[in-house]
Amino acid sequence: MTDPVVHVIDDDPAMRESLTFLLDSAGLKAATYESAVDFLAAGDPAPGCIVSDVRMPEMSGLELTRRLKERGVPHPVIMITGHGDVPLAVEAMKAGVVDFLEKPFDDEALLSAIRTALSARGREAEEDEERRRFHTLLEQLSPRETDVLRGIVAGKPNKVIAFDLGISPRTVEVYRANVMTKTGAGSLSELVRMALLAGF
Repeated sequence: MTDPVVHVIDDDPAMRESLTFLLDSAGLKAATYESAVDFLAAGDPAPGCIVSDVRMPEMSGLELTRRLKERGVPHPVIMITGHGDVPLAVEAMKAGVVDFLEKPFDDEALLSAIRTALSARGREAEEDEERRRFHTLLEQLSPRETDVLRGIVAGKPNKVIAFDLGISPRTVEVYRANVMTKTGAGSLSELVRMALLAGF
């Protein structure tokens, strides 16, 4: 069996270069593409996974995910997102993306996400176990914390969540911090992934 390939799609040449270097040093094979359009034009991708930026000219990472689903491409997709793209990344996760990482991300976090995506075997049993664990964690939230989490998963900024709930943005931040602590989520992307996996 040939080694899996990590397909890197990003319109920023420096980002493509640094990701190729990172993957290479971790013993992973990389193939790079300047855009989602280039990637789709290249035909059936070699087995592996896809790491794509969310915002790109011509076609966004979200649109790419939808196209891949239509074509029946089974590759797991990991999204890289700028801080302001979180609502878009949440939408992408709902469309089937397996993980998203906010820039600047830790190299180890990306490699870990890639390794998880590549070891798809036995994932279902793991996901069931994770789902149960997340359910238990989310049940510990207060009703207000749950409301704030719903706002986050809907991709709403703090100000909008505050307005919807009739509380101050500062209070939303406090609830959000409580949710992160209670669930043990290390990042916003991990929190969203937990919530979506638990069917939140």
